[in-house]
Amino acid sequence: MSQTTPPTPRTDDPHESFTRITLHPGHAGPRTQAEPAPQPLETVMLDAGDVLDERRHSPASSRAHSQVPPTAEPGVAHLEPGPRHQATAPGEADTHRADHRADHRADRRAGLGMAIVLVAQLMIVLDATVVNVALPHIATDLGFGPASLSWVLNGYTLAFGGLLLLGGRLGDVLGRLSVFRVGLTVFTLASLLGGLAQTPGQLVAARAAQGVGAALAAPSVLALLTTSAKDEAARHRAFALFAAVSSGGASVGLLLGGIVTDLGSWRWTLWINVPLGLAVIALVGRFVSETPRRPGRFDVLGALLATGGAVSLVYGLVGAADHGWTSTRTLDLLVVGLVLVALLVRTELRQEALGRVPLVNPQLLRDRRRVGALVVMPLMFGAQMSMFYLVVQILEGDLGYGPLAAGFAFLPVSLSIFTVSRFAPRLVARFGAPVLVTSGALGLTVAFASLSTYDAGDGFFPHLLLPLLVIGASAGLVFMPLTSIVMAGVRPQDAGAASGLLQTAQQLGGAVGLAAVVSVYAAGAVSGQVVPGMSAAFLTASAFAAGAALAGASLTVAHVRARRAVAAQA
Repeated sequence: MSQTTPPTPRTDDPHESFTRITLHPGHAGPRTQAEPAPQPLETVMLDAGDVLDERRHSPASSRAHSQVPPTAEPGVAHLEPGPRHQATAPGEADTHRADHRADHRADRRAGLGMAIVLVAQLMIVLDATVVNVALPHIATDLGFGPASLSWVLNGYTLAFGGLLLLGGRLGDVLGRLSVFRVGLTVFTLASLLGGLAQTPGQLVAARAAQGVGAALAAPSVLALLTTSAKDEAARHRAFALFAAVSSGGASVGLLLGGIVTDLGSWRWTLWINVPLGLAVIALVGRFVSETPRRPGRFDVLGALLATGGAVSLVYGLVGAADHGWTSTRTLDLLVVGLVLVALLVRTELRQEALGRVPLVNPQLLRDRRRVGALVVMPLMFGAQMSMFYLVVQILEGDLGYGPLAAGFAFLPVSLSIFTVSRFAPRLVARFGAPVLVTSGALGLTVAFASLSTYDAGDGFFPHLLLPLLVIGASAGLVFMPLTSIVMAGVRPQDAGAASGLLQTAQQLGGAVGLAAVVSVYAAGAVSGQVVPGMSAAFLTASAFAAGAALAGASLTVAHVRARRAVAAQA
């Protein structure tokens, strides 16, 4: 048998804390002096904590670990312990298991916290559409006129879109969990009062209060998801769920509104928020940690300018379909809104120069990718919201569907959004976010163009069903990557402001898209008929999606160039 050579201590060996196993050829008898010294076949490195047992030292396992081809004669294993080789401490394994359990509990707590805040996001998104199918019942019950009925929707949209920037920055400054709770409390209380309304004024006021609460809570949802995720993969999964809830919630709202209106009363479209809101308020503090408050003087002037500008723009846009795009009212409101936004930009740049905390950090808008995503979002959301309005007209006016059947007709959109959103994080990791944005926008362009060919009496299948499936799948591809691009590289203290920018763009886009499409539809409408004017309206929505595809293509080109530059440097 060969002799074991004592190890020579080395201080420059990077593997000196490992155990070295040297395999030598076995011999049946003693070696003669003329026989050459045995040559090592392979050296296998084991961690100091590895357990050596009979299975690992059997000829089969030795071959498996050393990758040495089997030979006719068995080898002999020699162990050479490294100079710092130590046995595992008795309590080390228990400590490791305890740490693993603690990490598992932390991951579970974070997952439950994300689920809870996403329930709140679903409530907020639902309320933008849940009362749509109940509007005829509301008008009959409370005595709304044709012009005032639109304010059941516009009151919520106006307050929500106008206060999102303010709500996002308040969360950054005062603590996102605190602002989220306050906003959700206002939203829940307003839902209760709205369901109890006895006059049109009371209902519109309650809907506006819901919008105020939603504007305070919604930016904190995305900010909490961003700052709570432990790594990039978890953040992408959270974004996928957020995008699925935000884009699919509108169609779920139509379905839920139809169910509760048919089985109960339109009042339950608001009351359903009460138990959900109370549950979220009670549980969120147990699973979501408060974020640090940001010191510094609050930007009051910026808050006033942002709120005034957003309210003026939304107010002008939601009334454009009724008053006309060239009316004095519409033009005045849009001009005032744009002037206030310009003053906001100047004020924020000055705040930054003075070293103060601006309402919207100008650094957020110096990233071309983020700006591109903020251009794509309103175009996409405007096209999607107009689709809901137009398809509801076809379902109820041409096909004779009731509220419940009309709600179920949108179920394919929700299912395809949630299905595709599950795979979006993997697709982003493989192809990049801009590629998915462009692909989804092209899908929406084709789907809206297909809907423009609908003729009276064509029926639900396949003329409506197939385009709705494509719309859902395309939305599932688009909204998660857009969210990821906007929130990428954002400092934790600016997460609320970035979220407010994203959702403000979304709400403004919805208002612009819906107003434009309704105006086009009204221009071609024929009294007593539903389908005339639909073709031009759907083509307008398709143009919005095509614009988003062009903006997405520019993002894709920049993304490909950046990857090539990185590859060239490597």
